[in-house]
Order: sequence, then C-alpha cells, then structure tokens
Amino acid sequence: MRRRQLLGRLGVAAAAGALGQRAVQAQGRSTLLPPRLRAGDTVGIVSPAGATFERDRLDLVIDAVKALGFVPRVAPHALARYGYLAGTDAERAADVNALFADPAVKALLPIRGDWGSARILPYLDYDLIRANPKVVIGFSDISALLLGLYAQTGLVTFHGPHGLTAWRDDQVEPLRRIVMNGEMLTYTNPLLGADQDRLMRDQGRIQTITPGRVTGPLLGGNLSVISGIVGSPYMPDTTGAVLFLEDVGEAPYSLDRMLTQLKLAGLLDGLAGFVFGQCTACGPGEGYGSLTLEEILQDHIKPLGIPAYAGAWIGHVEPLWTLPIGGPVTMDATLGSLRMQAPAVS
Repeated sequence: MRRRQLLGRLGVAAAAGALGQRAVQAQGRSTLLPPRLRAGDTVGIVSPAGATFERDRLDLVIDAVKALGFVPRVAPHALARYGYLAGTDAERAADVNALFADPAVKALLPIRGDWGSARILPYLDYDLIRANPKVVIGFSDISALLLGLYAQTGLVTFHGPHGLTAWRDDQVEPLRRIVMNGEMLTYTNPLLGADQDRLMRDQGRIQTITPGRVTGPLLGGNLSVISGIVGSPYMPDTTGAVLFLEDVGEAPYSLDRMLTQLKLAGLLDGLAGFVFGQCTACGPGEGYGSLTLEEILQDHIKPLGIPAYAGAWIGHVEPLWTLPIGGPVTMDATLGSLRMQAPAVS
C-alpha cells in the first residue's frame, strides 16, 4: 500500500454494566458502544501512525475540530518524529492510552494514516480502554487500530475521516448523524460530477458478484493493513461478519496475493457477506497479461457463494463514509447498499 506516494470480547458486557455504558449483542459478539459526542466535547488529536512533517498540517486539523463544534486537545507526541513514524512505538501508544485515560476527552481523531498503527497494538492498555469507551475514527492505516480495539475490547470504532480530510458537508453531516445523534444510516454510492447530469452512471458503478441480502457485524478496512495483522490477536473473528475491503496504489498481482493470504488464513471462511470498495490507482498499467480486479474478485469471492458486491464508495475517496466497525448492518449485494441495524453510540 503506497499511500505516502499517492496521498501524502472479552468481558465487555460486565465492564459496560459497571460503567453505565450500553453493551449490545451482534452475532454472538458482545460489543461496547462509545458515548455519543455532544457539541463542546473535547476531541483528542493524535498520531498513531505516520509523522506529520509540517506544523501547519496539525493547525489545519485543529481548525477542523473547532469548526465541527468541538474543543481540540493535541496529544504530547502529535508532532514527534522517528523516521517516517510519529515518534517511537512507545510514544505513540502512550498518547493513545493517555487520551483514553483522560475523562475530559470524548473522542480520538488521528491526524493521518500512512503506516505504523499496527506497531503500537501490543502496547495499548486494553483494560483501560475497555473501561473508558470513546469514539475513535479514521481510515487507511488506522484500520489496524480500529480493528485491534474492537478485537481486544469489543469497542465499536468508526472507519471514516481522519484529521487531514476535506471535511465538506457531504461527509460532515453523516458523521454528525451517527456519532452525535445516534442515527442509523443507509449507505449507497453518491452521484458525483458529470453523473448528476446524465442518464447513466460512470463513477461508483456497482458490480454484483453474488446477489443476495444478509445481516451481520461490519468489519473491514484497508486490505494491505488487514493482511498485515491476519493471524494476530488484533484481527477480529470474521465468522458471520460482513467484510469490506479497500486499497490504494496496489498492482493487481499484489491485490491477488493479499486476498490469497486472507483466503489461506481462513479469514474468508464463514463470512456472511463481502463488499469491495474503491481501489484508487490499482489498474494493471502496461503490464502484459495482468488479471483485472474484477477477475481477481471472481476467483476469490464468487466461490464463497455469499452475497457480495464491488464498487462501494469506501476507500481513499471523498466523501468518506463513517462506518461502524463491529456494528450490525444489512448488506444488499444487488442494490449495492449497506444499512445500519442499530445505533453505534450509546
């Protein structure tokens, strides 16, 4: 995953009861919902992955948090650097732990992705996190943090905008509706650009791999990141889940290799449904005899016999959807839609 080049269950029900938080059951999994955000809440700005090399990038995120109606709190190592990482693993993990421990902080917003979230997973205090559930949102490399938190604590996290996204109305309002109002949204691909004025859709076309409709907990994120945590205790059990994947800047052979890894590791076994989002700059290029992404998905996903579609507006694209990791959804592979079945906040 070349993002720098391209884009710069464990006793959670008992813990939730003790804390007055709301725990729900989804496909046999005990999940912990974070409290909803309210205007004026403090949002922690953190760097669990790649370094932020320019101070004005952090200032941009601070401005965005204020414009959203929240109070920004910058983690101590947000501008730290250790090569391409935002500080050492210990420093980045310490910032995440400290923000969860701070009762004034109600949400964690990473500045950016790039690479490094997986490296801090062994150093997080999951007992502390389970006892202090909060909204955590991001995408790309942050997928490792989102999935690791859910796997270790049952905390529903959010695949959505991180700090350095556009924050236009078409992604701000759905985010507010989910994490502030507790609404249950339905996701279908938006009509963008010239498609708004013509009879047929060009961008965001849906490809049904196997028709059908299914309900299950939503899991997923960046394919390259997920392939890097397969087999670890930070990858949730995908049995009965609706799995979504996306990527950026990967050649078809690389996508094929990573999907093969997921298949051989058993990650695709027992899925309820499958969604592939956008793969920006993932074409075959000028290589001779390359498989296409469509052919690769036919090879790996079609034989599963489960409802599946490709082309969902998920990935390194805007507007970014806010998707609840661990929350129950109904997926319709024919219509190309995802519908939340429960609020993702308490």
